[in-house]
Amino acid sequence: MLSFLAAVFFLLITPGPGVLSAAGVGSGFGVSAGLRYVAGLWIGNNLVGLAVVTGLAAIVFSVPFLREVLAGLSFLYLLYLAAKIALSGSKIAFIHAEKAPGLMGGLTLQAINPKAYVVNAALYGGFGFWPDALVAEILVKFLLLNAVWIPVHLIWLGAGAGLHRLNLSPRSHFVINLAMALSMLAVVVIAALNSF
Repeated sequence: MLSFLAAVFFLLITPGPGVLSAAGVGSGFGVSAGLRYVAGLWIGNNLVGLAVVTGLAAIVFSVPFLREVLAGLSFLYLLYLAAKIALSGSKIAFIHAEKAPGLMGGLTLQAINPKAYVVNAALYGGFGFWPDALVAEILVKFLLLNAVWIPVHLIWLGAGAGLHRLNLSPRSHFVINLAMALSMLAVVVIAALNSF
């Protein structure tokens, strides 16, 4: 069980679209908007976990065309989200992001976030500790995963919100948000390149 908890911590703390976008929403839109967004990420992650555990994700991803469509939608949505974070509070570009991605934004990201599926599949499919009580093991894993998932995402949100509260110049704020958005996209591109 300790190896499972260690894996959960290290898989969640490493930058991925979820934690980076939580920090980006916190930086661009503040704590309350970030909490709504993280709530959507949390619901979405648990739905992804349920899809992995029930085998629904394996069925969906076994269809090559559907897998490619979902990967394309994931990239486009992450690009949109990155632009929204990068341009929040900025008058620099022709797109001015006034509205933060809320609960549905977080839910949507997790539904199409490749890292969410990979992490959940690795955690629920591996690290067995009760082989004779599989249902109980999965329930405990859900509880342990959420016990780590929530504080990790709140820490990332808090880091981003801390930047939001600083009295930075509009240009500095834009540069920080742009860096967060580009980091989020870089993680996705690296993951995509490693999957081929």
